[in-house]
Amino acid sequence: MSREAPRTWLITGASRGLGRAITETALEAGDVVVATARDPKSLEELRDQHGDRVIPLALDVTDRRAAMDTVARAADLAGRIDVLLNNAGYGLAGAVEEVSEQQVRDQLEVNFFGVLWMTQAVLPVMRRQGCGHILQMSSIAGIASYPNLSMYQAGKWALEGMSETLAKEVAGFGIRVTLVEPGEFRTDWSAGSMTRATPMPEYDSVLAARRHGLSGAYADVQPGDPRKAGQTLIKLLEEENPPLRLLLGNSAADLAPRTYQERLEEWASWDHLARTTDFEQ
Repeated sequence: MSREAPRTWLITGASRGLGRAITETALEAGDVVVATARDPKSLEELRDQHGDRVIPLALDVTDRRAAMDTVARAADLAGRIDVLLNNAGYGLAGAVEEVSEQQVRDQLEVNFFGVLWMTQAVLPVMRRQGCGHILQMSSIAGIASYPNLSMYQAGKWALEGMSETLAKEVAGFGIRVTLVEPGEFRTDWSAGSMTRATPMPEYDSVLAARRHGLSGAYADVQPGDPRKAGQTLIKLLEEENPPLRLLLGNSAADLAPRTYQERLEEWASWDHLARTTDFEQ
């Protein structure tokens, strides 16, 4: 995408964590950002610093009607939407047996359905423009698996499948789609942005280390620099042929290929059984 004119971003979950850092980085690069959060007062400092290039809007991404209205308003106020960053989300820690029905539904409402509603809302805008780039904030947990994060991963794996299909459906309209797959970044994701299931004693020995790791004990000491993530995404947007998937951070870049290699080896080991189910020719 050309840098002849400022881009207009629409960023969900812009008040904290990676969303806040990417918002700040985009503004420092001279772009315009429609920044959304449940409480837009949390974005007032950005407006004070960057003036009219920040358009703060209130948004609960789980409300489909609100998503549609917010995107329409953003396009009207800014004139266009070049980049949608679907960043809003939070973590849910708990084993499959531990999580409650409401916790699972709430998790998927934000981390999957919220992304779906925003994507549906922005597509007519980008189709009319004949261009646009949708950045879906996934995770290395959308590729690899981690005990005690089952339902968080369920949402990210659903996001991965939806977005890979989406990319094929909208390429002809000039719309790009990239799944952003970060590793550990220095945010409060494992602290204030984490919901936890009630632990079952039966899993104490199995999940002790994972529970501690997701307790907030390591929040804000992770190796990833959120501002560098923002700078990397700006570079990505300038690529003529951006990737469908972009790993962020050394740990993610190491783990993803290793995970796929393990899958390839397992499929190969069971290839003889896989090929026993077709009709005889």
